[in-house]
Amino acid sequence: MSDRAAPRSRSGPRWAARLHAALPARRSWLKAMHAVMIPLFIWFMLVQPRDVVPLGPRAFQFHSVLGLIFSTLAVIWTLDYLRRGLAGRPGPKLKPWQRRLHRALHHTLVLGIGFVALSGFLLGLTSARLLKAGGFLPIAPPLNMPQANDWIGTMHTIEFYSLGAVAAVHAGFHIWRHVRLKDNALRIMAPKALHRFL
Repeated sequence: MSDRAAPRSRSGPRWAARLHAALPARRSWLKAMHAVMIPLFIWFMLVQPRDVVPLGPRAFQFHSVLGLIFSTLAVIWTLDYLRRGLAGRPGPKLKPWQRRLHRALHHTLVLGIGFVALSGFLLGLTSARLLKAGGFLPIAPPLNMPQANDWIGTMHTIEFYSLGAVAAVHAGFHIWRHVRLKDNALRIMAPKALHRFL
């Protein structure tokens, strides 16, 4: 029996192929990610840390855990996009300028949400004390750079609310498509359980 390692396929090691086969299809887990991230996005648009601090440590812990979940999904989504691009294509009923708008909105959302996570990391990096996501996961070693921290904090806030405006336009565009063009745009990323309502 040869003591040589089993040859790898051109597409990578066998364990990677088995793992890929065991995972849900890309569109399936993107649908699940959308289902989780939409309410989280709305939550962080409406609720700030200063709103939950007076409610006690448990409320702040809950808010922080939601932030950790949101940031983790944002990083996964952006990395997947950078590696494989957008999962879907513009519908055939869209005019050329509408297809360009569709692409621009998607690119802005996915990259923007990644930059929100990055600026959150930079907030932790420039902080005067160690910040922990979810109350347990260190964000970054604090370098105590107050001026940079203030600047990044302002950028982080503007970035997030600007992204909220893009998300609102994105949602409005898909609702318009679904109602006006009747191309089932809302069903594309909605779970099957909701299809009968759309």
